[in-house]
Amino acid sequence: MLIFIGASASGKTEIAKILINHYGFEKVVTYTSRPMRDGEIDGVDYHFIDTAAFEAKIERQEFIETVIYNGNFYGTAFNDTDVNKVLIVDPKGANVLAEKLGESAVFFYLEAPQSVRINRMKKRGDHLQDIKRRIEKDRDRFIVDNLKRVDFFIQTNHHGLYDLAKKIYEAYRQELLHRGKITMRESELFHKL
Repeated sequence: MLIFIGASASGKTEIAKILINHYGFEKVVTYTSRPMRDGEIDGVDYHFIDTAAFEAKIERQEFIETVIYNGNFYGTAFNDTDVNKVLIVDPKGANVLAEKLGESAVFFYLEAPQSVRINRMKKRGDHLQDIKRRIEKDRDRFIVDNLKRVDFFIQTNHHGLYDLAKKIYEAYRQELLHRGKITMRESELFHKL
């Protein structure tokens, strides 16, 4: 499983989309108890379930990790972990996954200077107040020394997104081969190019 960790506008979502569209990866669709927003699709953006159903899944130990954010549950199901899956998590989720997935997961920490991240958020239309809040919140949350494991650090401001996706794909494939988690033939099965 390929795990991305990174602050707001570090490039993780866009690179994940490229890996999904061009390298045969699948997005891990996580579960949430929050209401669906306009434009969201159940089973694509999240699996939307109510709090009681979420708690029942916790009781049955179906989640590898869960978190409560803004009063809503979020969680990743055990059955959604596989070598061709990509997942974006925060540091807390990354630490849980590092313990539970071990060598089956490869962790990429994506980073960019604060000024680059601010410009990216402005370009995508984020409000200045939201940008300031995210930057401040991320400063406290994304402390590398608090992470139990990071396999690769990727600076996302020096290369284009497609180049970065290709480098990440190659690093991921080589790491799984090195760890004996996949064979060369298996590594080629989820590469579409």
